Amino acid sequence: MSKSLIPSQALLSTFSRSLRTDKSAAFTAQCLRLRLAPNTGRRTFSSSEPRMYNTVEEARSRYRSGPFSWKAGILFLCSGASLILYFRYEKARLERERVALATKGVGKPKVGGPFSLATHDNIPFTDRDLLGRYTLVYFGFSHCPDICPEELDKMARMIDLIEESPERKGMEKGMLPVFITCDPARDTPAVLKEYLGEFHKEMVGLTGSWEQVKAVCKAYRVYFSTPEGVKKGEDYLVDHSIYFYLMDPEGDFVEAIGRQHSPEQAAALIRGHMGDWVRRNR
Repeated sequence: MSKSLIPSQALLSTFSRSLRTDKSAAFTAQCLRLRLAPNTGRRTFSSSEPRMYNTVEEARSRYRSGPFSWKAGILFLCSGASLILYFRYEKARLERERVALATKGVGKPKVGGPFSLATHDNIPFTDRDLLGRYTLVYFGFSHCPDICPEELDKMARMIDLIEESPERKGMEKGMLPVFITCDPARDTPAVLKEYLGEFHKEMVGLTGSWEQVKAVCKAYRVYFSTPEGVKKGEDYLVDHSIYFYLMDPEGDFVEAIGRQHSPEQAAALIRGHMGDWVRRNR
C-alpha cells in the first residue's frame, strides 16, 4: 500500500499568496488597457476641457456669479422688452383691422354714400372726389358758438400731425379735411370760405340746398335739428352730431372719432390706419 502525500502547511500558504499576486497583477493590467484604449465607443456629453482658474479669487468670483453674467442679463431684458413692444403693436394693429373690416361686413349699417354739393369756392363736389386718399369729414355750422370752433381747431392740429408723419409719406395724397354744413340757409360758399380760413388752409367747406344737405347727413348717419318758426335774420342754433368720420381711399367708412380723443390720440389712430393701408397695398 502506497503512502499518501499530504502537502505541508507552508507549501499551501506559498501557493495561495502566488495566486493572489497573479490575480491582482492581471486586474491591474486590464485596468491599464481600458484606460489607454482609444475612446471611440463611449458617449461624451462635452468636448470642452474643464475650465482652469489662475487664482482662488477668480474661482470664487465665478462661483458667486453662477452660470449667468451681467451681459446675459442685459440681453435677456432687451429681448423681453422687444417682445412686449411687438405684441402691443400687433394687438393695436389687429384691433384697427377689426374696426375697419367690421364696417364693411354684410348687414352692417353703411356710413357714407353718394352726394352732390358745392365747395366754398362754389365748385361742384361729389363723393367721387373723396377717393384716392383718406378723408376726415366733420358736420357743423359756422354760427356755432363753441363746440365747432373747438373741434375745427382739433382738426387743424390733426392735419399738421399727420402731414409730418412717416405714414403720410407712404400715401400718394395727404388727408383731406372736409367740413359739411348743417345750416345751408346761412352757410353760403362765401361764408364758409371766410370761416374755414381761420382754422386751416387745407379745409374744404361743402354746402348746398336743404335737400342736398339733408341727404348727405342721412347717408353719414348724422343727426341735426334746427328750431321751427325761425324768422329771416333771426339767430338760432343747430343741434347736430359731434364726430369726425374717417373714410379710406376707397370711400369706405373706417372709424368715428369722438370728443374724447385728443388731437394727438386721433392723429395716432389715423396714422395707424394709413400704415395698415400702405402695407396691404404694396
